[in-house]
Amino acid sequence: MEEPDYRSDPNKYQKFKKVDGATYRRVNQFLRKHTHITAREWAIARLCADFRTTSGSEMTFIGENLPDLCPFMVDTYTPQAVNQARSSFKKKVKKAGATFFYGAMCGFFTAEELDEILFEASEVARFLLEVEGTSLTIDDEIEIEDRIAEVMRSVAEAASVILKTRPGQEENGNPSATPP
Repeated sequence: MEEPDYRSDPNKYQKFKKVDGATYRRVNQFLRKHTHITAREWAIARLCADFRTTSGSEMTFIGENLPDLCPFMVDTYTPQAVNQARSSFKKKVKKAGATFFYGAMCGFFTAEELDEILFEASEVARFLLEVEGTSLTIDDEIEIEDRIAEVMRSVAEAASVILKTRPGQEENGNPSATPP
């Protein structure tokens, strides 16, 4: 079966159909409750990934066809506005990642707590993928989750070792009551 040509008919683009009829405000509220991204950033990041070319993403095409490509977006965007939203999405993902890894590396979370955080995060991510019409095979999903969980276990273990070897740290990771 031949892939539809979205550039000649943006209405053939099938992502975000599960939120057809939802308002931007409603989608934005959901995303703000569960993530640090806006509906604008989510939609444009997804579109930039889907319309990636060898020279980058099709910023002009995405901006001009935004209401046709994404049902909760009502206005067209300039290529600069598309690029800004994509850039904002990337920055927020990097900041969230840095915050998460800091919490893991400083010993704030146990390995079990990290697993719980990752599970909750993967539930939200799976829901967003489902809503936008993107799917992963169950094997791919499990492989991704296993790889991330293994990395996080390694981070937690390494952080624990490092924290225990610091002067003035007791076994539980708290500063000792005795002066150095």
